[in-house]
Amino acid sequence: MSIDERDVQILKHLLTDARQSARQLSHRLGVSTVTMISKIKKLEERKIIQGYSARLDHELLGYDITAIIDIKTTKGRMLEIESEIAKYDNVIAVYDVTGDADTVVIAKFKNRKSLSIFVKKITTIPNVENTITHIVLNTIKEDNRLNVE
Repeated sequence: MSIDERDVQILKHLLTDARQSARQLSHRLGVSTVTMISKIKKLEERKIIQGYSARLDHELLGYDITAIIDIKTTKGRMLEIESEIAKYDNVIAVYDVTGDADTVVIAKFKNRKSLSIFVKKITTIPNVENTITHIVLNTIKEDNRLNVE
């Protein structure tokens, strides 16, 4: 699924500020508003653009703890476990990985108690063998916006 240079420019601008209107983008990129609306709609239809959201400062909202949780599962049950964990609102990411763990979860917590409760819930999910929880001490970079080329 290839995208052209104009699509890349649109994506770069939207990554910087997704609140820009199609009209503003069309002026910045030197194309008509109708063309811009059409190109954005095609990017949305192809699921390259999956939605628009605000970037939040989790710590200012009280989520002071970021945990990275490695999960080891019983063979054949990993996808069900991952789907169950992904339902939690405080879960930022669920990854199916190679290595010692089968799954890696990144989640945010307001305090140690909520982290403890969460980890204990995970361990009660059938076929979860083991978890290893890592607490993030300092966040150097946290941004899921990939700079497209």
